[in-house]
Amino acid sequence: MTKIAPVPEDWSTTETEARAVQDALRARVILDEAGPEPGTGHVTGLDVAYDDERDLVAAAAVVLDAATLETVAESTAVGRVSFPYVPGLLAFREIPTLLAALSALPCPPGLLICDGYGLAHPRRFGLACHLGVLTDLPAIGVAKNPFTFTHADPAAPRGSTAPLLDGTEEVGRALRTRDAVKPVYVSAGHRVTLPNAIAHTLALTPRYRLPETTRRADALCRRALREAVGEAG
Repeated sequence: MTKIAPVPEDWSTTETEARAVQDALRARVILDEAGPEPGTGHVTGLDVAYDDERDLVAAAAVVLDAATLETVAESTAVGRVSFPYVPGLLAFREIPTLLAALSALPCPPGLLICDGYGLAHPRRFGLACHLGVLTDLPAIGVAKNPFTFTHADPAAPRGSTAPLLDGTEEVGRALRTRDAVKPVYVSAGHRVTLPNAIAHTLALTPRYRLPETTRRADALCRRALREAVGEAG
């Protein structure tokens, strides 16, 4: 039987509370540490999958050896959706279950690779910032879409970038991980610089558009959700 991860008793349940938490924690984001060198230590992909009808969310954490991209460890957790869908506050739906998955890992996670945003967030406090501050681990966001921000089209070759802009402020980079393929959107989260976040993303995309961390965490959380729904049904 799948164990449902508990939601912390003090977890925010309203938009007003959530925004206040973002404002309070944002001051703890560290942006002047370079972060781990690409190709060293562990990197951990994080992702979630939802079953809205049953009010369930499944989270996965997949640890890779950064040098070989071999899977070192993985864990999952299933929880109740603890917050309504509000753009800019999605972390409050996901973090309790992601923390449960991280806590179940048998080894240190190293750098967290979030399927979402860090500083590239309207309040400059996306999932990668939030998880990074709560765990005090280095974290970056690698998103599939640019959210509300604008960017020029990066040049076609792999490794090309273009600033991701909120007005004139650069909040991340659009990064081409495959020649002439739609970019991904990279932003620093916590204890990692943007240039290092880009270098890690390129190291994690030897064959596909999305990082191997994200690809494996996506497959694992979907499987965990199917199993949980099967038990519930």
